[in-house]
Amino acid sequence: MIPALTLLAILTLIVTVAVFSVKRIPEGQVYTLRRLGKPAGTLAAGTHLVVPLVERIAHKISITGYTLAVDERAPASGTDAGVMRGRVWWQVLDPERADAVIDRADKLIRHQLHDAVRHADVAAAQDSRARNQHIKQILNGSLRDRGVLVTRVELNLAA
Repeated sequence: MIPALTLLAILTLIVTVAVFSVKRIPEGQVYTLRRLGKPAGTLAAGTHLVVPLVERIAHKISITGYTLAVDERAPASGTDAGVMRGRVWWQVLDPERADAVIDRADKLIRHQLHDAVRHADVAAAQDSRARNQHIKQILNGSLRDRGVLVTRVELNLAA
């Protein structure tokens, strides 16, 4: 017969594993899952079972959106380099593709923003709405393959 203390330890271990196996994902979020260190898919909102020590949550990704504040030197186009201030709103459309870049997404978007401002249509430079729309299109062209969509750009470029 198994001693009571051993039985209690086994029962405690089973309950602990069961508690750590249940993951509750809130609305507006997606968790990316790794199984033995390799991507194993995503978990949408709801309650899911995850096998401890075999599976783990790699990233908790909000699909409701992010805001990137911009207040820095604008990239030089020709001889004029000024200050760019504003915000870029973006969201994750494909969590599986975005999983690879989500940790450095702000840096990636900021880098792409510099390229977009540098290559923005000169004709649209006079009208800030048209320029911001053009920058948004350039950003989406370069970020779409990574599962990210820029939803809005509000930039002011000052000399």
